[in-house]
Amino acid sequence: MLIQSISRLVSPSFRSQPLKISALRVSTTVSAAERLYDHLQGCTTNLEKDLASVKVKLDASCINEVIRRCNSNQFQLGLRFFIWAGTQRDHRHSPYMYTKACDFLKIRANPDLIKYVFEAYLKEECLVSVKTMRIVLSICNQAKLADEALWVLRKFPEFELCADTVAYNLVIRLFADKGDLNMAEELMKEMDCIDLCPDVITFTSVINGFCNAGKIDEAWKLAKSMSKHGCVLNTVTYSRIVEGVCKSGDMETALELLVEMEKQDCGGLICPNTVTYTLVIQAFCEKKRIREALMVLDRMGERGCLPNRVTASVLIQGVLENDEDVKDISKLIDKLVKLGGVSLSDCFSSAIVSLIRMKRWEEAEKMFRLMLVRGIRPDGLACTLVFKELCLLERFHECFLLYEEIEKADVKSTIDSDIHSVLLLGLCEHGRSWEAAKLAKSMLDKKMRLNVSHVEKIIKALKKTGDEDLMRRLSTF
Repeated sequence: MLIQSISRLVSPSFRSQPLKISALRVSTTVSAAERLYDHLQGCTTNLEKDLASVKVKLDASCINEVIRRCNSNQFQLGLRFFIWAGTQRDHRHSPYMYTKACDFLKIRANPDLIKYVFEAYLKEECLVSVKTMRIVLSICNQAKLADEALWVLRKFPEFELCADTVAYNLVIRLFADKGDLNMAEELMKEMDCIDLCPDVITFTSVINGFCNAGKIDEAWKLAKSMSKHGCVLNTVTYSRIVEGVCKSGDMETALELLVEMEKQDCGGLICPNTVTYTLVIQAFCEKKRIREALMVLDRMGERGCLPNRVTASVLIQGVLENDEDVKDISKLIDKLVKLGGVSLSDCFSSAIVSLIRMKRWEEAEKMFRLMLVRGIRPDGLACTLVFKELCLLERFHECFLLYEEIEKADVKSTIDSDIHSVLLLGLCEHGRSWEAAKLAKSMLDKKMRLNVSHVEKIIKALKKTGDEDLMRRLSTF
């Protein structure tokens, strides 16, 4: 009976009807994929025109199944199918689909597949549209193939097509992310030559590249030239430059930029937001300049900009890493809560997480228990880390008592099945029959499964104790 009850915790229960529906859906998807895949095998020329004759409804599962079936000798075939599917009126590839296609067809390891496909298009005189080109460029983007994307961009005229701003932006971003800023700038200039106007996305991509390369002066120079092209410097772009300056370590310049943003806040386009202030606060905290970080928080409050959970977490960790006492952190928490945007639960939970990660367990436990006494609900991550630490210390009974308190407080916990399993095993091994039975029932009520690696250990521990009462309790679930 005990083994049967344990197996209920290990294996989920399924209702017959949903299982039949699921099986039917899988069968339908596989059937459509089989038809398409079989049709692919018989195509000798102009595959795209041939595929149009197959009357099946395309969806992500079907497309994934087709390209998954393509072996290494059929990757070119699979890529052509994927591109064709993306051009169909009733379907649009999601970012996830591009990821799966690149993985299944190993595009990054075989970038020449893209060239082979275009050679086939030209040889077979296939109809190639701007949409086709965008899909191929998106594949290059997913696979981080900047050179191949540029090659595709140069192929537009061969198919009597004109590359647009979207196409140029994608290629520019790839080179900027790659660190080839000369090519990124060259492509921006090229856009002007063919009457394509660089937009905010174009400028932001290159500015990001300069910031990542630590070339803040170039980034700032480019940002100031945006107005000449009819683009308005906005908060996102400005904040990115501030972040780049922070990463370079020039905090005085970062503050100057922040002040400049505050001064220009007339039309609302350049207004430091929570993200901007948090970036500067984090940079000061990383440099152990807590006083300046707190001053930025004050500026933030004066402008009515509310801190968020990230702001609170960064500041609390910074103060704690500066060897401040837990009592002193309460002043910061009070200040954050008064400003609005974060709750006592957010702040205390962040402090507990930071303390545990800093190996200051006693202070973390004290704060956790204080939260419960004051009726403040800890968040899921704080609960998980506290319970994990108690289990590591083999304080299973105390962990269970805290678990019950959390359950009564109706906290939405992220405590996973592994921690539940470790706790159940610990209670069994320490002869805590009543608590183990109650925990097992709670797991069953939540339809939570035991970690398979712990099942045999739990059964072994119960057999050693000879606890018939627990066996009887478990057998009733």
